[in-house]
Amino acid sequence: MTPALTETPAKAPHPLSTNTTAPKSIFPDGIKTSGQHPPLYDQLKPYSSFPREITGPTVWRAEDYINNPERWTHPFSEDEVAEISQAADKFLADGMPLTGISKTNFPLPKFSRFLDSMRAELLNGKGFILFKGFPVIDWGLRKSAVAYMGLGTYLGYFVSQNGRGHVLGHVKDLGEDATQIDKGGESDIVSSHYVWNTLQRENPDVAELLTQPIWYFDRKGETSKGQEGWIRTSVFYLETGDNGRVYAKWDPYYVRSLTRFSDAGLIPALSPAQTRAANILEETCLRHSLHMILEIGDIQFLSNAHVLHARTAYKDFPPPAPRRHLMRLWLSTPEDEGGWELPFHDSNEKKRGGIQVDNTAPVAPEDAE
Repeated sequence: MTPALTETPAKAPHPLSTNTTAPKSIFPDGIKTSGQHPPLYDQLKPYSSFPREITGPTVWRAEDYINNPERWTHPFSEDEVAEISQAADKFLADGMPLTGISKTNFPLPKFSRFLDSMRAELLNGKGFILFKGFPVIDWGLRKSAVAYMGLGTYLGYFVSQNGRGHVLGHVKDLGEDATQIDKGGESDIVSSHYVWNTLQRENPDVAELLTQPIWYFDRKGETSKGQEGWIRTSVFYLETGDNGRVYAKWDPYYVRSLTRFSDAGLIPALSPAQTRAANILEETCLRHSLHMILEIGDIQFLSNAHVLHARTAYKDFPPPAPRRHLMRLWLSTPEDEGGWELPFHDSNEKKRGGIQVDNTAPVAPEDAE
């Protein structure tokens, strides 16, 4: 099928946006989230350029970890908790806005060495880790939020997660339909590189279709002035430069939620081949996923460059049972700080990606809104 070209094609070379000169009266650290954008279509490489098999530490199976939690979990030590606690208390005492937190005002002189190595493992290794024993009950929401965002600053720059500017997200039961998968749940993760290898063995035609820029993703109505309500892109694409790695972008909910546009003739509807490819991709991910049940005090960090993740449906029980509450960060790592070299115009901006609607200011609510 021929993709619609209703959006203005992005081309390289490109000027950087004004993120680096964002007004501090709106953005406390002077950096604005770049937002959702289509790729640079002239930098997307054809299927023939993709590897037939990916090797290395980014390729892993659930069987490699399911019975070996010591390979992917890190219980916080007493010294680590104490250092994080001291940094959080100091930040709170200084009265700074949470949206302005950084490594400078959240110093972790000892634990930062471990976080540096973990960051490298997230970017270039298996791509995930589960911390255990974060004292959220003792600290309460406010201090826990400060400590969580403080840790995040050592891994990347926090970006806005929605059109309201939330840089600290919350997944919490608010008495709504608990079967909605976008409301939270237990965690399934899978190596997208292992999925790629599996598709190449079992369904190479699907792998090829997923590298074509014929897939539309819903912006969910979170658009700045002049933007389309969707983004046309690929599901798998290569980094720019030589020996580019395979990057994956997939969200079945926001691929299938575009009927209001296709019914109006603004974009093509999913073809039978695309529907089949989407189903096979999801089945392959589910078949090879590692399942995690997050407990109180757990922190899961993962890279969305080469790890696909989903939250399963959940059910909260009435009081006095505890109500599940997850805090969420989206963190960005630009090219010049070790991030993947992506075919997008904002690839080297500090807060690339995320969701930014016009000049909506960042906010970090301490609880669900």
